[in-house]
Amino acid sequence: MSTAVTPFRVEFPETDLADLRERLSRTRWPEKETVDDWSQGVPAGYLRDLAGYWQSAYDWRATEARLNALPQFRTEIDGLGIHFLHVRSPHPQARPLLLSHGWPGSVVEFLDIVGPLTDPEDPADAFHVVCPSLPGFGFSDKPRDTGWTVERTAAAWAELMSRLGYERFAAHGTDWGSFLTAILGETVPERLIGIHVAMPFARPPQEQVALDERDLAGLAALKDFQANEGAYSVLQATRPQTLGYGLADSPVGQLAWMIEKYWAWSDHDGDVEKVIPRDRLLDAVTLAWLAGTGASSARIYWESHNKMALGRVDVPTACAVFPKDARMPRAWCEHRFTDLRRWTDHESGGHFPALEQPELLVGELRSFFGTLA
Repeated sequence: MSTAVTPFRVEFPETDLADLRERLSRTRWPEKETVDDWSQGVPAGYLRDLAGYWQSAYDWRATEARLNALPQFRTEIDGLGIHFLHVRSPHPQARPLLLSHGWPGSVVEFLDIVGPLTDPEDPADAFHVVCPSLPGFGFSDKPRDTGWTVERTAAAWAELMSRLGYERFAAHGTDWGSFLTAILGETVPERLIGIHVAMPFARPPQEQVALDERDLAGLAALKDFQANEGAYSVLQATRPQTLGYGLADSPVGQLAWMIEKYWAWSDHDGDVEKVIPRDRLLDAVTLAWLAGTGASSARIYWESHNKMALGRVDVPTACAVFPKDARMPRAWCEHRFTDLRRWTDHESGGHFPALEQPELLVGELRSFFGTLA
């Protein structure tokens, strides 16, 4: 196995973009929903408008240029090609920081925070940022065999950081990235300066613990989520291949599948584009379409959904909890994260802090990791 780290550039051919626009022009649309809200899924009027903008006005090349302005690389780990951003700070004493995305995200989710993290006004706030694409996502390879669980991916991330010369590092994650980050805390605690997770998960402790109103409301919301929002995860955890045929063949299918989640999981007054600009939403969808990751990104659910140990984590931990995101009881999390230094129940925000509130997230990462040796 080669351990070489090779430079990478994003270079989708113009024929791929022309094919996307042509497919969008030939969309076979279903009839309008029979309700006046999102309870049956993405409303037809909104999706038609967004697809029209995607076809005629959205500029993928601008996002491609943003990606190519950053140092990108690929390397083979455990038999799989892994893509990652590696943006070193000009400040030599900067802390290494591993950023891990989830589904339906990708490395483009973090583009707005890389600059502030790597080159802040105060050198004490600086980080060397490493941001990998999960297996089957973005520009990483698509696994051809089973076994690429979240635990295996966490081991690959630890190897990646070693390969880049970072024996100790800080880590942050959202969605699947939060699970990855916590697993690093379980498996290689001696390597972690600390971890910062959005959407922390933990099992109930064996002994009875007191739950406050926010804890009870969070558990009720999780139960409601499984009943009314969880169909996507059941499908991706059981039949990702079947789903993949539709997502690989129809750009509007890919658009609807992802946009529904950005709408449902972000904190807004009914207009998601007030908190995540339209072009940023389409960055995520376009990358998934051009890279053809509808099936391969879904397989992380097949591999790991509801199958993780959620073991004890003894490294310094900060948990950022947002009202439009999942909230486990703090008392449960305190039993899993035994060195919980910070717990913040934010008054606003959702599942995509790097997109919805990038300045807040950068401030949290600076203030928390700045307290750690």
